[in-house]
Amino acid sequence: MRNIEVESRAFLSEDEYARLISFMESNAEHVKDDEQSTFYLSGENDVRLQKNSFGAKIIRKGGKIHDDYREEIEVKFKKEDFDNMVAVVCAAGPEIEIKWFRRRKEFLWKGTKICIDKTKGYGNIIEIEILCGEDAVSDARKKVGELMKELEVAQTPRYVFEERFNHYKKNWRRLVGD
Repeated sequence: MRNIEVESRAFLSEDEYARLISFMESNAEHVKDDEQSTFYLSGENDVRLQKNSFGAKIIRKGGKIHDDYREEIEVKFKKEDFDNMVAVVCAAGPEIEIKWFRRRKEFLWKGTKICIDKTKGYGNIIEIEILCGEDAVSDARKKVGELMKELEVAQTPRYVFEERFNHYKKNWRRLVGD
C-alpha cells in the first residue's frame, strides 16, 4: 500500500519562487495549476476538507504536522458537495480551526512530485513529495533531500514551520481577510 507521504519543504522568497517556477517550466513536466481552499478541523486527529480546481476531498494525516513523513488517507467527492460535506462533518463535532487558500503549480521532475505554492497570508513554499509504502520511506527521504540540494533550496527547519504555522493559526482570519 502506498499511503505514506514523504516530503521535504521550504519557504521561498519571491526571487526563489520565480527562479524555481522558471526552472520547472523549462526542465519538468507541468502537471497542473490548482486553486485550493483547505479547512483544517479541530480535534486530536489531523483531518482536513479541501476544495480545489478539480474536485474535493477529505484528508486524514497521521503523525504530527510538519513531520517528514506521515500516513495519508484521502476520500474524494464532488466539488459541488463541498459545502454540504463541511456542514455534515462539522455537525459531528469538529469545528473549522484554520482556512488556507493557495495557488499551486504541480510538476513532475525526475519521477517526483514537485509543488510550488503561493499561500495567502502564509508565504511561498516548495514541497517535494513521494508517496510510498513503509518499506520505502528511508529511500524516499534520501531522494527528496537530494532533489532539494539539486534545486539549491535549503529545507526550512521544522521549528520555523512550527512558528509560522502557530502565527498563522492565531491570525489567519486577519491574514486572509475572512
